[in-house]
Amino acid sequence: LPTVYSLDGLLVFGLLLVCTCAYLRKVPRLRTWLLSERRGVWGVCHKAAVIGTRLHVAVSVSCLLMAFYVLVGK
Repeated sequence: LPTVYSLDGLLVFGLLLVCTCAYLRKVPRLRTWLLSERRGVWGVCHKAAVIGTRLHVAVSVSCLLMAFYVLVGK
């Protein structure tokens, strides 16, 4: 199991953040409640959601590769 203090742990955390925020952006009530702010902590979530929706193919391929690395590579 990767820890947050290693490079692969940071990559897993970043991918999970992008995927979660992109999913929350698709829910209309949560989009206006959580992702409407563009500054501060919620601004990071907004930017991660934009990255997740615009680069959905690259993010999904990265998630698959990271899952393979965590399950088989370690």
